[in-house]
Amino acid sequence: MTSALLPTYARAPIAFERGEGAWLVARGGERYLDFGAGIAVNALGHAHPHLVEALTTQAQKLWHTSNLFEIPDGERLGRRLVDATFADVAFFANSGAEANEAAIKMARKYHAAGGHPERFRIITFEGAFHGRTLATIAAGGQAKYIEGFGPKVDGFDQVPTGDFAALEAAIGPETAALMIEPIQGEGGVRVIPHGDLRRLRALCDQHGILLVMDEVQTGVGRTGKLFAHEWSGITPDIMSAAKGIGGGFPLGVCLATAEAARGMTAGTHGTTFGGNPLAMAVGNAVLDVVLADGFLDHVLAMGLSLKQRLAAVLDRHPDVIAEIRGEGLMLGLKLNVLNAEFAAAARDAHLLVIPAGDNVVRLLPPLIVTEADVAEAARRLEATASRLETRLRGAAE
Repeated sequence: MTSALLPTYARAPIAFERGEGAWLVARGGERYLDFGAGIAVNALGHAHPHLVEALTTQAQKLWHTSNLFEIPDGERLGRRLVDATFADVAFFANSGAEANEAAIKMARKYHAAGGHPERFRIITFEGAFHGRTLATIAAGGQAKYIEGFGPKVDGFDQVPTGDFAALEAAIGPETAALMIEPIQGEGGVRVIPHGDLRRLRALCDQHGILLVMDEVQTGVGRTGKLFAHEWSGITPDIMSAAKGIGGGFPLGVCLATAEAARGMTAGTHGTTFGGNPLAMAVGNAVLDVVLADGFLDHVLAMGLSLKQRLAAVLDRHPDVIAEIRGEGLMLGLKLNVLNAEFAAAARDAHLLVIPAGDNVVRLLPPLIVTEADVAEAARRLEATASRLETRLRGAAE
């Protein structure tokens, strides 16, 4: 029977019915080691007992009231995020794209509130991915996402990452902000050097523009810090987060300093579902775990172990794997074979990985992953690389 769903996804022919920790179980009972985590969403794995308890307890009380009324758990989650970061205020949404839309509007409104509405342009970086709305695909600047949807939304200028001459040439009297991911996820797990982030901060200060950090994929402990920009020792003016912050429940947030948010007064932005009681209960439960003593140390330890094991696999299979990228538990394999082919072969080995740009596959395991899980993932990656290497040799003969 033909699917009733819009065919915008090339879905793998697997359906999962339950999960536990870093493992998923398909309808037929097959177990898969999940090193994709729903594209960095299931930060605490599947069916984490604290998240399940928080969601079910709240579901029995109240789901939704709208932002016409106070939401106490939203006040609490906002306060906890503000206290743990550079920010003074938080705006809750449902996704990363919505959090980025709020960040874009906030950056523009900041200048308008200061008497410079002409400053609305935002400089972004080639290879970026900021979402699928009309504004965020324009911000990302990738033709494959923009083509066919009419004129590109105005106000975004792309420059190559690391090209500071091009960046300084692009800054003009209409520039409002720079927007960057500290590690480009969809772009191929390309790490922006910490020194470059510090230079971007200095340039923003020099030109009176805002630094917007997209931490949708890198945030909430993924790199071993609560947010990845912390490794560089700088702070942004505005930051978006999503994915891991809800642990699988749709949740995004835009965080900002009071100064950067000065134009966002009553009525300037809003959302029907964002920050509802269900989402806030889960978000607070996620922070209970991520902010607990020792949790980020565990992420760092597992990230180091995984990277070391990947290096051994690369050493044995250089015809398949060219490079290891990333930080913490956001790692990528740059490949010498097609990334889609590698991901399919890994699925055959019952390991889930995520293709990305620049012919990379991402390894984004749940942050609660164990040493045994890491060792098993390395074993399955070894089997995947061996299988592809055999296939390459057969084709060469």
